[in-house]
Amino acid sequence: MSDHAADHSTDDHAVDIDKHVKVYITVFVTLMVLTVVTVAISRLHLSVPVAVTIALFVALVKGSLVAGYFMHLVSEKRLIYAVLALTAAFFVVLLALPVLTHEDGFWIPQAAEPAAAHPEAEHK
Repeated sequence: MSDHAADHSTDDHAVDIDKHVKVYITVFVTLMVLTVVTVAISRLHLSVPVAVTIALFVALVKGSLVAGYFMHLVSEKRLIYAVLALTAAFFVVLLALPVLTHEDGFWIPQAAEPAAAHPEAEHK
């Protein structure tokens, strides 16, 4: 192989690495800005539901950036996305279980009934 071809290949590789480093630095800076946003939101006197909603949204964006770029999910195949979607679906179902079963209260231990409710217990 000629020296010219080897130099061109090395230059392409260096440009490719520079491009990836710029993406990583951009994602890192974005994560730091979102961290500052999260801390700033915690300093505001918002109601708890609003503060939690905003914090969860920021966490979702930050998690997506980490998974997409640092874990290289941006360039993955469809099967990875299917597994990720299935995992997210199970996560949502597990989060929804307490909400869906709150009215039933089957998970709340029942207190012992007082003796007056059972008159036959007094005659023994």
